[in-house]
Amino acid sequence: MPVTSASTLSQPLRPAAAATSSPSRDLYFALLAPKPDAAAIARAAAYLDSQLEASAGLACDLPHDPNDLLPWATRHTERVGQQYQQYLEARRQGAPRRYFGSKAHALHFLRGVAPTKLVDGAWLFGLVERWDDPRFGELIQTYLEELGEGVPEKNHVVLYRKLLASEGCEDWAGLDDEHFVQGAIQLALGLNAERYLPEIIGFNLGYEQLPLHLLISSYELTELGIDPYYFTLHVTVDNADTGHAKKAVQALLAALPQVGDQAAFLRRVADGYRLNELGASTLSVIHAFDAGHEVLKVLERKRAVGQFVHSDYIRFAGRSVNQWLAEPGRLPEFVATLEQRGWIKRNQDPQDSRFWQLIQGEQAEMFGVFSAQEQQLIYDWIAGDWQPGEPDGAARRGAPLPQRQPAFHGRRRLLDSRADTSTPDEGNQRLPRPHSDFDQELRLLERELAALPTRAEKMRRLVPLLSPAHHHTPVGLMATRIYTRLLH
Repeated sequence: MPVTSASTLSQPLRPAAAATSSPSRDLYFALLAPKPDAAAIARAAAYLDSQLEASAGLACDLPHDPNDLLPWATRHTERVGQQYQQYLEARRQGAPRRYFGSKAHALHFLRGVAPTKLVDGAWLFGLVERWDDPRFGELIQTYLEELGEGVPEKNHVVLYRKLLASEGCEDWAGLDDEHFVQGAIQLALGLNAERYLPEIIGFNLGYEQLPLHLLISSYELTELGIDPYYFTLHVTVDNADTGHAKKAVQALLAALPQVGDQAAFLRRVADGYRLNELGASTLSVIHAFDAGHEVLKVLERKRAVGQFVHSDYIRFAGRSVNQWLAEPGRLPEFVATLEQRGWIKRNQDPQDSRFWQLIQGEQAEMFGVFSAQEQQLIYDWIAGDWQPGEPDGAARRGAPLPQRQPAFHGRRRLLDSRADTSTPDEGNQRLPRPHSDFDQELRLLERELAALPTRAEKMRRLVPLLSPAHHHTPVGLMATRIYTRLLH
């Protein structure tokens, strides 16, 4: 079985995230405010200093000579490509998925990395006001491409938000603090660019190198029926030939000081590069998945309300459902009791379990209680090693590679938002949509920009709307399109 375990549910729950210190999560949301205040930005600088200190002892494989960076990036891409081909060959020979043991496991991953994915590119935001400095052209262009240059179908945050919504994974805000470290670092860099320029360049250099996990995740998400477009898009834009990996190297060379201490600058670049290693990563989120423990966490979240809403005519081991739920710490015993009484039949078709029938079915009494992601988790946990068509419940550990689903050529169904204000007619032509209150913000921005006499004034007005808090909104997307046009 891939990197997931089947907990017996006898372990106690870890303390809830809300009960522990959450400096990274608190800072993350403070910096995502529409207008972060001076105190939050100062906290961000102090946070960066602490993270730089924490990462100072980590390994760094950057070459000492900046002229060796492009060959270094090329070799990295070649090595990742070779490892991916080895993975594909192993799968053709019957190896199981390397990352995701089930769809629930994959959804756990999508939710667990959401705090990072939803601020994609944020570390570069502070450079957009330097639009007239050619040294930062590659970095600004990289940021604009992260924003899809204002096209919703290519804006990385828009794409990830839609992916989360399509799979019922939007409830990520309560994740443990470790999940917010990378996002907090990226936001803090973007809002303190004047002070941390070398670190931003170094962080960008590390972040934009193509990782093996991106290729494998894309492949396995497709197998599980999850749209991989967000991930495949990054595979193409991060390439070392024409993509962000090459731009990252060019950006460093363009900003390298010609007067002063180059060695000190490069040391700070390396410091920023190491920041990529902090916090929860793709692989740590994947490997930390324990279906049984995650089920308990879901039930714990429901317990606060559930202890008041059940009738008392059914009892388990002498207690009503409300009584079981009213006592903190009793959930593992309660779930074990449901298994003993046959309400949950592990490693069998979940449809045979009374508990699952209460969640999903024609007369499911708990319809709507669990999100789509939570339902998938409970379903896969109950199913365990059971596979359709295998009545003996034997796990297919070395089965042939399953037939892959179509590569989501119909993903426009998921990405159906449009940036313009037109609407299709019967002839599939786009006609102007009547102005409404929904368009007032866009019209107001157009009027403001038309009244500004110079390009520089227009750019200054647009910059705040390209921030991580705004760029994925309708007015932010429009501002990005205009900024991109004015830049070029």
